[in-house]
Amino acid sequence: MFKYVKHLNYPVNIKKKDLQMAKLLLTQLGGANGELAASLRYFCQKFSMPDDVGRALLNDIATEELGHCEMISSMIYQLVKGATTEEIKEFGLESMFTEHGKGIYPADSFGNPFTVTYFAVTGDVLADISEDMAAEQKARATYENLIQMTSDKDVMAILLFLRQREIVHFNRFHELYDYYKKKGY
Repeated sequence: MFKYVKHLNYPVNIKKKDLQMAKLLLTQLGGANGELAASLRYFCQKFSMPDDVGRALLNDIATEELGHCEMISSMIYQLVKGATTEEIKEFGLESMFTEHGKGIYPADSFGNPFTVTYFAVTGDVLADISEDMAAEQKARATYENLIQMTSDKDVMAILLFLRQREIVHFNRFHELYDYYKKKGY
């Protein structure tokens, strides 16, 4: 069961328009190592976990990743808000704008739409959790790269928060991996 709480995990209040950062952030929404892929990966994998420990952890993190999708989407929306058609063209967002206006559409920073081929579900407990740890490390690395691409303190604070959550998720998955390894899976 899901319960929606009407506030973000971390406040998103970006004051300056930045279409370049908005374009780059798309990868953390709909890219291969983004939040949507992580959320769906963990949600689907939870069903093949052998006990409530694994199912609960994957469900908890899947749900949090959906919250991260909401944060990234809020960031993109605020970074594009008030942009002119000329600015949209200048930053290479005209293809997205043509089909979606200033709406949020899950794609990567190149405009490739989200696809479930970004993640795997094997049904093998250790293989899936290994993939989850790798996914969290890739997301952390992407956030670190995004942090280097901005000087906006509002944007940077959110990215630092999200980066830290990737580290926490990696550590939780590592604990789960060790737990199942000791149980002989």
